[in-house]
Amino acid sequence: MRAENHNRKLKRFQAGFSLIELLIVIAIILVIAAIAIPNFLRSRMAANEASAVENVRTITTASVIYSSTWGNGYPPTLSSLGGTGTTASCDFANLVDPVIATAPYTKSGYTLGYTGTEGLSPAVAGCGSQGYLGYLVTAIPQSSYSGTRSFCSDEAGVIHFDTTGTLAASEAACEALSSL
Repeated sequence: MRAENHNRKLKRFQAGFSLIELLIVIAIILVIAAIAIPNFLRSRMAANEASAVENVRTITTASVIYSSTWGNGYPPTLSSLGGTGTTASCDFANLVDPVIATAPYTKSGYTLGYTGTEGLSPAVAGCGSQGYLGYLVTAIPQSSYSGTRSFCSDEAGVIHFDTTGTLAASEAACEALSSL
């Protein structure tokens, strides 16, 4: 009898967790989440900003290659740097990833922009559009969760940033910003 009585007592204590124990475990999980989530968001923003900088650098390099390859000045549009065909031309240069060169020109939470500046270059036979003598590349965050800084570059190849995340309206405005 004693063994049966002892087994019943053990079973009663092994029935499950008490409400207090469950609440303590939930509180610990919430504290860990409160610490981890902001760090995760900051690292995600840093990754998006790094991707935006690399995209600006890629477009800047591709623009110089475009200019030296086809003699049409700098590209007339961001789309002319892309292309999916096997034959490159001054209209579809196949120099950047089609994701970058296809509207709406977004990648990693940033909107990429390309503007020809300083007037049109002389017309080149076989090119659908005239290129430009200068250009401005921009990357603006789509939301505060994407990043906080905007980036820009021009034919000088220096990447500048604005901590407010606003668009640099001209080459002069871009060059007035801090550089990376």
